[in-house]
Amino acid sequence: MTAGPHQAPSTRNSPLTRQRIRSAWLFVTPLLLVLALVAGWPLLRTVWFSLTDANLAELSAAQFVGLDNYHYLFDDPDWWQAVRNTLIFAGVSVGLETVLGLAIALALNARFPGRGLLRAAILVPWAIPTVVSAKMWGWMYNDVFGIINHLLLAAGLIAEPQAWTASPDLALAAIIAVDVWKATPFMALLLLAGLQMLPRECYESAAVDGVHPLKVFFRITLPLLKPALAVALIFRLLDALRVFDLIYVMTGNSRDTMSMSVYARQQLVDFQDVGYGSAAATLLFLLIALFTIVYLTLARVGRED
Repeated sequence: MTAGPHQAPSTRNSPLTRQRIRSAWLFVTPLLLVLALVAGWPLLRTVWFSLTDANLAELSAAQFVGLDNYHYLFDDPDWWQAVRNTLIFAGVSVGLETVLGLAIALALNARFPGRGLLRAAILVPWAIPTVVSAKMWGWMYNDVFGIINHLLLAAGLIAEPQAWTASPDLALAAIIAVDVWKATPFMALLLLAGLQMLPRECYESAAVDGVHPLKVFFRITLPLLKPALAVALIFRLLDALRVFDLIYVMTGNSRDTMSMSVYARQQLVDFQDVGYGSAAATLLFLLIALFTIVYLTLARVGRED
């Protein structure tokens, strides 16, 4: 006897199903409460402060000003420069990290002697704390005794030492290079995990049929790797949009490299303008939320197709 569609609701409403749902909520509720405490409450406070003229010295005397902070923010050219820097940083760095990470993952997925040692070695840049990496590269970029200038001068690629992190034309590119060096292993690790989940039968059939390796990559590997690639992209993109430590350690509050997070920190801490800084932080949160919603929507549409 074939089960008809009319039987589905009774299955969903069965005592066993209701018990499983209750058990699921029982396990999830403590996590939701902790999340609301450590994330939800600070977020609500930030949104509230963004609607006030709160000052770090006198938070209790804050007055409600509505959307005034947002109006001032939209008229501030430094804010839009920070938005531009953040989007350029996120787009270029994540794009390069995806391409390089995929290439490294494909290489590490092959079988060769010492593969395990090499896999561990490429994780070293990612394992180094960001602040340590930023200071280390800051010394390497130094225009007087940095090794970067020394090597480029020796190779004849530059005629004179460059102030990489102080030049308006070079600073953002220098920071992106450091982020690519540090985060590419993370992308490679995620994509390598995806590659190892792919069915070997497809590749065996392609080898028997004599299919060219490039066609195998574009027709088999890339389509099957799409879910892992999408997860890696969204993780890195959300992380890059909220970048703070790398930029702040290497260039401080420089307008040429300032991200939205650095801008918000400057308003909150240096200028002690809690209301205005909270408005910047709220807009950063909304931007990240927008990217997340777009990603989930596109992913749902892709599954339905």
